[in-house]
Formats: sequence, structure tokens, C-alpha cells
Amino acid sequence: MGNIHNFGVGMIVAIIICRILIGSDLMKNMMFNGCDVVELARKHGTPLYVMDENHIMDRIREIREDFLERHPDTRAVYASKAFLTKEMARIVKREGIGMDVVSAGELYTALKADFPMEKIVFHGNNKSQDEINMAVDNGVGRIVIDHIQEIPMVDRAAREKGTRAEVIFRISPGIESHTHRYIMTGQVDSKFGIPLTDETIKRAMATMEEAENVELMGFHFHIGSQLMEKETHLMAVDIMFRLMKDLKDQYNFVTKELNTGGGYGIEYGHGQKRKPLSYYTDAIIEEVALKSDEYGLKKPIVTIEPGRWVVGEAGITLYSVGAIKEIPEIRTYISIDGGMPDNPRPSLYQAQYTGVIANKVGMERTEQVTVAGKCCESGDILIWDLMVPKVETGDILAVMSTGAYNYSMSSNYNRIPRPAVVMVRDGVDRVIVKRETFDDLLRNDL
Repeated sequence: MGNIHNFGVGMIVAIIICRILIGSDLMKNMMFNGCDVVELARKHGTPLYVMDENHIMDRIREIREDFLERHPDTRAVYASKAFLTKEMARIVKREGIGMDVVSAGELYTALKADFPMEKIVFHGNNKSQDEINMAVDNGVGRIVIDHIQEIPMVDRAAREKGTRAEVIFRISPGIESHTHRYIMTGQVDSKFGIPLTDETIKRAMATMEEAENVELMGFHFHIGSQLMEKETHLMAVDIMFRLMKDLKDQYNFVTKELNTGGGYGIEYGHGQKRKPLSYYTDAIIEEVALKSDEYGLKKPIVTIEPGRWVVGEAGITLYSVGAIKEIPEIRTYISIDGGMPDNPRPSLYQAQYTGVIANKVGMERTEQVTVAGKCCESGDILIWDLMVPKVETGDILAVMSTGAYNYSMSSNYNRIPRPAVVMVRDGVDRVIVKRETFDDLLRNDL
């Protein structure tokens, strides 16, 4: 009887465990690089930025293997405006590529992370003399001349430092890319770059001749962001080679470097898939070789500047669901404890995101909701018409592909503290940016 009793109890326990497992499968939590994101939210609070270090390393490894090692005379720099912290700078340094910065603050972050300055490319459409002095004093590798007036500014800084600054001209090639007009950068009517007109180019070259402490190394273009096709990059290469040929004929100037920018698109969950880096770069290198032969020019060193492509899909943002507002036959709003301050992109240029209820990923999505931020703005809508399981207050919403231009564009609107940033790697999490406190908000108030 004892054996029968024990068998019966064992069966009952097995059945109970089986039911628990089945139920937990329906209610299972979302995992992100080995971490339970619901536990991350509990441990670190919400809103919370979470970055996948393995994904970042995979993208940088792809840059090395499919671009730098495949094609000689190439360079790659990470466009840090997409996401920059001291830890991110350390990762880029460790993985062996360069970095571009667009402000003294980004340059200072790189300095504090002991990033090698010779691998820095310094951009910016309105650099101050102080910023240029800082770049020259610290020996940055390249300063990108965005307008002609910067040439004497760089010359002055280099002369006072007793050195020679190497620069490249950013050129507006006159190409309109297929993206939102707020992230188009290569068209004729652009705040960025030196316009590609005969008169302007002649004036730029004449100004360079007067700058004794500045050496022009080549040219740069950037035609836009979140680009899913390569054609506009190839059009820009063709235009730049015509410029290079003209300058060789008129000034005997030999272009040593051509920086082709970045702008490679990623997946935001709406049918567009991130393409491999080689989709863009193989075509760019092939076009550079063809045009070099066609125009009888020495092939320049080719640089790329991926940013979003490296970190965009590496990030998610976690929120707690608060108020739920049902408007019969119209819409259901679920409000979260973040929104516009931690992700302004939907409000800024109608960026589209997708998300999941992280504590209910195994459940059927039966409801359509609109995710509203907590700011006092009607435009603070993070996601329209998202399909989810039955939502309840306290659920955790995970918004996907927030690694680029979320933390870096965050603000304290409505006096909301910025979220913490957690880096995860192989199931281990670590805080790389502390959550702001209310005292942090008041630190500079007098």
C-alpha cells in the first residue's frame, strides 16, 4: 500500500507541476540576452533602458570581418550620437574601431573613457572656437569642415598649438534620400555641409590655400538616416568622384580619403529588416574602385560611420502600465510611466515602434491599444494601435529597438528624471548609467 500511496502522491505532484509549467508558458516572461526583463524591471525600476552588449559586439565584429578585413584601405568609426556613455566608449575602444563625435560633450565623454583621440572624427555644423581648440589640443584624428568659416578657426587653433590639423570637407551632394525629411541630410537645401557649387568649392579651396596649419585629406558625405537601400550611397560616390576629378585637374589636389557616412537602416518591427553591412559596403567599395579607374584617380581610403546600425536593435525600454482608459468603439489607451522624455522620436518625426507585454509574451494578443506617455502633451503617444493580450495595471511593456536616439535624445520635460541604463551580457546585468533623482533635477538651479 505504501508504494501505491507514494506512486499516487507522485502522480498528483507531477500533474500539479505540469499544470504550473503549462500556465507559466502562457504567462512566461520575455527574456533578453539571458535576462528576465520583468525581473530587470523589478530590480532596477521603470522606465528602464536595457542594452544588449552581445548584440553590439556582434555588429562591431561584422564591421571588422565584412568591411575592414575584407577590403584594404578602409576605416570604420562608430557614430556616437546614436548612443554614448563612458561604458559604450569603452566597448568601442575594446572592439578596435574609431568613433565620431559632434560636440564638446561627446568628445569629453570619449576623453574620460580614455578613448584613443587619433581614432576620433569630429563633426558638427556649428563648432565653436572653444570646441575646435579642444579637438586640436587633444589631437583628434580628423576634424570635419562643415562650412568654410571653420577653416580659419581650425588654422588658428593649430597654429596656437604648434601643430598641423588634418581635416576633411563635408559636402552636400544634392541627393534626396528616401526617409523622413527631418533625417535627410544630403539634399541641396541642408543645414549640413559645403554646398556642391563651383563658386563655393572654389572659395573653399582658396581658403584652404591660406591655412598654413591645416591639411585637407579628402571629403565626407552623409545623405540621411534609416536608409534601407544602397542606391543613394552609390549616387553620392559618383558625385564625389566627379568633384575629386575636377579638383585634381584644377588644383592638382589628390584626394586621400573619402568618408561615406552611415545611415544604414535597422528593423523597427514594421516589415523592414536590417540588411547586413556588406549590402551597403561591398557596393560602395566596388563603386569606388570603378570610379577610380574611370577617372584615373588613386583609390582613396574609404571610411564608414554606422551608429544606429550598431546599437538600434541592441536596446529595449521597459515601462510599467498605469492607467487604462477605454473609449467605447473608439480606442483604448494604456498609459505608461515614461514616454516623450525618454523617447521623443515618435513625437519628433513620427517614428514607429512595436512592443510586447513582457510578463504575458505567451498569451494570445486579443486587444488593440494605444500606448500613451505620461507627459502633458497630446502628442506624447509612443505606439498607435498595438496588439496585446488583456492588459492590466502593473504589466510591464517592453518597447523594441530603442537602442539608438532614445537615451541620447532624452530630456527632463515635466521635470521627469531620466531612466537608468542597464547593460546585459550572457544573462548578467550591470548598471552603466544611474537613474536620475529629483535632486539631480535641481542640481544646477539657483
